[in-house]
Amino acid sequence: MSLISNSIQNAVSLLNQDQIIGIPTETVYGLAGNIFSPKAIESIFAMKKRPFFNPLIVHIKSAEDLSTIAREIPQKALLLAAAFWPGPLTLVLKKQTAIPDLVTGGKDTVAVRVPNHPLTLSLLEQLAYPLAAPSANPFGCISPTTATHVAGYFKDLLPMVLDGGVCQRGIESTIIGFENGDPVLYRLGSLAIEHIEAIVGTVKMSTYDDLAPVAPGMLSRHYAPLTTTFLTPDVKEKLKTFPNQRIGVLVFQKGIDDPKIAVQEILSSTGNLAEAASQLYAALHRLDKCDLDCIIAERFPDVGLGRTINDRLKRATKK
Repeated sequence: MSLISNSIQNAVSLLNQDQIIGIPTETVYGLAGNIFSPKAIESIFAMKKRPFFNPLIVHIKSAEDLSTIAREIPQKALLLAAAFWPGPLTLVLKKQTAIPDLVTGGKDTVAVRVPNHPLTLSLLEQLAYPLAAPSANPFGCISPTTATHVAGYFKDLLPMVLDGGVCQRGIESTIIGFENGDPVLYRLGSLAIEHIEAIVGTVKMSTYDDLAPVAPGMLSRHYAPLTTTFLTPDVKEKLKTFPNQRIGVLVFQKGIDDPKIAVQEILSSTGNLAEAASQLYAALHRLDKCDLDCIIAERFPDVGLGRTINDRLKRATKK
């Protein structure tokens, strides 16, 4: 069997044997396994080299299954699920006792969402259990947005990557938890905070925790290329500090004419933040393969998905 395949039948068979596979979602590719299989979940952590205190996201086939995963669900959580599922929104809720501590990082909460990808929804329909599916990349590295990215990371370790094409959104889900029934943003993602606030009002921000994160994506260093990366509001000025080096540049809309630039990635020539977000990781993957001394990334407008892009670039850059 080829590593990259579109066979749901093979995917089901492997998952039922407690193996883990790569799966597509609308956000990024995930490394998926049966949440009730200790062997599968331990394999996910081992393959990613992910710390056990960092919880995984549980993927379910529909909002109707939420009560089997979570309890004491706030009304605002139900409103958000109704508005955005299937879609790039993860909710952190009190977990049902059946949900293994291994999946939740030992916490009494569980992160859960309904992915919006036809292949993975079809897969979930054919399984008797939900899937844990963190991003299919080694811990801290650039998230994958194609099956080829996943195969490049894990070609000798994974039995299969279910090929669902290029991820439409290209950035992880937005994560919302609740304190006393009120929403708290734990991770900026490919659903803009403005859309969430239109449904439930003002959302508190709590997006960094290196010691005991209640949700994935809260660590200060994450989503990073191997190449040293810098984030700046003025790329031209930053270029002056790197004479005689091979430099890659990542910009939003307008290219920069400078002989110091060896490779340049423009994320959206039309200035579309959704397009830029969908292209971000793919561009970073390409730059990371160009044998550069460093990457200089342009800071984005701090509105809508621009805030999410800035968040990812800040976590990816040199401190």
